[in-house]
Amino acid sequence: MTPSSSYRPAAEVSGPPAGAYAHAPGIPALSAEPLDVVGLLSRAHHPGAGAVVLFSGEVRDSNRGQAVLGLEYEAYAPLAEKLIAEILAEACGKWKLHIAVAQHRVGTVAVGDSAVVVITASAHRSEAYAANRYIIDRIKHEAPIWKCEHYADGTKEWGNNCNCHAVTGDIHKHIYETDPKPQP
Repeated sequence: MTPSSSYRPAAEVSGPPAGAYAHAPGIPALSAEPLDVVGLLSRAHHPGAGAVVLFSGEVRDSNRGQAVLGLEYEAYAPLAEKLIAEILAEACGKWKLHIAVAQHRVGTVAVGDSAVVVITASAHRSEAYAANRYIIDRIKHEAPIWKCEHYADGTKEWGNNCNCHAVTGDIHKHIYETDPKPQP
């Protein structure tokens, strides 16, 4: 793999010393600019990590049978930033992550662009995958970030970052894909 122009080896990345568990410092939780997925990934390496998992939530061209032109995101920044930092810290403690990064777009996001990126690095892949899923699920369901879908027919629809209420009937009840499935 060819390093990006923003690549910096883990030894050059300011952040926690080897053996420490913390989210990557200096990476804002929200960005009005297109997300630099390669740049974020280049900063998520750690000498104690045997696994790095990257999730990129990207804008697709259709939703529920309608053609989508793009999305628009708004956030209550002070609370969203605080909550995302808390989610990252909880995940770092629960899975002993060396690195945890999450960045979400605000503003207009085109089809094919990243709306949210989550990167986790840990000693083993099972922890990196589990933590990554936990982080994206919590951000999607709990962070005060709202999305507006712009459709090709000229209509648009505002909503939360999740649509669990369509299944649960309750805007306060979320379905976490990491929750254990009920046994029959």
